[in-house]
Amino acid sequence: MKEERYAYRVRQILNYGLKEIPPTASRRLEAARHIALTRQKIAQPQIVLSAAGSTSLYIPQQEQAPYFKQLLAIAALLMGMWISFYWHSVQYVSALEEIDSALLADKLPPEAFMDNDFLEWLKDDTSAE
Repeated sequence: MKEERYAYRVRQILNYGLKEIPPTASRRLEAARHIALTRQKIAQPQIVLSAAGSTSLYIPQQEQAPYFKQLLAIAALLMGMWISFYWHSVQYVSALEEIDSALLADKLPPEAFMDNDFLEWLKDDTSAE
């Protein structure tokens, strides 16, 4: 609340002093203001990702790299697909390891599993369930 009152008072004093400025000086000040506004660069916010320590990643704005966000999204999608593929392949290999371990721990020799009669018995056994 104090700041608002202070700003109001400053505005009143500046407006009061405006009446005392000669018209030629007023026009020159107005022209200088317009020139200053045209030369003023508008600061655009920049996105910076940073982690603990001194590591930071600068993300350019749209004018600098118009497709950066799309490329970042595609990279994230590809990374997710790769992680999913890797995870499923690890799960598949671990399932095969369990089957191989069970087969090796069995009393039957491995040649018995290659026998055609045994394969027929397996087909008939699974159809009964």
